[in-house]
Amino acid sequence: MKQFHDYRRLTLRLAASAALLALMGAHSALAASHGDNLAPLAVEAPAPPPLALSPQVVEAASEYRAYLRHASNIATRFENGQAIEANLAEAESYEPQQLARGAEAYAAIIALQDPAFVAGVRIYAVNAAMRRDMAERIIADPGYATVMPGAATAAALIRKTMSAQGHHISKLGMEIKQAAYDVQHQSWSKEFVTDREARLARAKVLSSAPMTAAPEEMRNMTQAVSGSAEFVRADLVTAGNSDLTGPNYTPFVRRALAIAALASLGEGGSENEAALRGLMDESSAGFCLNMSKLNLYQCLAVAKPWYEDMFCMGMHVMVDTGQCLSKAAGDNDIAGEAMVASAATPARSSAAHARTHHVAH
Repeated sequence: MKQFHDYRRLTLRLAASAALLALMGAHSALAASHGDNLAPLAVEAPAPPPLALSPQVVEAASEYRAYLRHASNIATRFENGQAIEANLAEAESYEPQQLARGAEAYAAIIALQDPAFVAGVRIYAVNAAMRRDMAERIIADPGYATVMPGAATAAALIRKTMSAQGHHISKLGMEIKQAAYDVQHQSWSKEFVTDREARLARAKVLSSAPMTAAPEEMRNMTQAVSGSAEFVRADLVTAGNSDLTGPNYTPFVRRALAIAALASLGEGGSENEAALRGLMDESSAGFCLNMSKLNLYQCLAVAKPWYEDMFCMGMHVMVDTGQCLSKAAGDNDIAGEAMVASAATPARSSAAHARTHHVAH
């Protein structure tokens, strides 16, 4: 309720500014009717500052987009153990907290593609005092961004796009998981993984190594901050399900809108780097992605034949990760096995489940 009243007061201040502009127009008309004998009314009406988003935030978004590209290129069918290991190494190469921050930054850039949201926020940017006041309120409480004009449509863009991305990654994972069952008629798939301990150690190293984005990715994301037709065409999902089975404003979506609002105010630059970093550190998505890694390590620790490595990759590298992204955006209608099921049974590994499934069939 306090948030609503604060927003109401800001709206009244805005109305006062609009009334002042109307007075300027009336004064000009009156001056014209009296032969320009009236002195001009001196009122400052500065233009709002340009949109601004810290290079660190743009870089984080670029790293997330690079992850999407790599994940989409993961093979779902394999001819030998070496192919499995090569794709496993590619798919598991992300640090959970970095990916969560990158997803948050990327979601903010999605919101900046909504003209109604950007215009609605920039109403408050023409006055320096109002702009700073609004920025401070958003930093203190990201939920302020959800009452901005256009927030609902910007949130819908985030939910649709990131839900679709999560579903796509999960779908690839389910295909790999199914292939782990289908391939078992081939003798090579039942041979034991070579140097299993080294393979597990490598997974942990690759899961802690920082990701990097190509310079071209950075340029694309930098352009998208001010609106990019190419980004909209290549990345956004504007059609499809508008009634996803989750809340409209998850903590992840609220923080993404807050970052986008600061950028629209011209307050999202490096001068607010600490605040932006705090907004990107949303705990639930990071926790979910970290759990997927722990499940992967557990799975690889007991996996012996090659087809079990396929299962580990499909379920815990791809399906779990895709589910984390979809859930963060507010989509609880996720295909595949629920992540909580795989996380709730640590004593019975996913690889063991794969063996049980094989015996049962």
